[in-house]
Amino acid sequence: MRLLLQLPARTLVDTAVTKVTVEAVGGSFCLLPGHVDVVAALSMGILVYATAEREENLVAVDEGVLVKRGEEVRVAVRQAIEGTT
Repeated sequence: MRLLLQLPARTLVDTAVTKVTVEAVGGSFCLLPGHVDVVAALSMGILVYATAEREENLVAVDEGVLVKRGEEVRVAVRQAIEGTT
């Protein structure tokens, strides 16, 4: 899958991923390759994504929207800060 995490003025993350975990208004969920397409309102929280090298990355995100269509996962938030594991 390809993750695009976008802020109003720039793209923070644009990378190939094997897993994305987010906190939505209705609770947290995980996206894996082959997951059905989905649109979700995101809550403020931690977005976790794993790369092909099995490296987990953390991003603190503000409220926003996630759209998963095909192999592309787009996340749009007003603010985000990358962290380390």
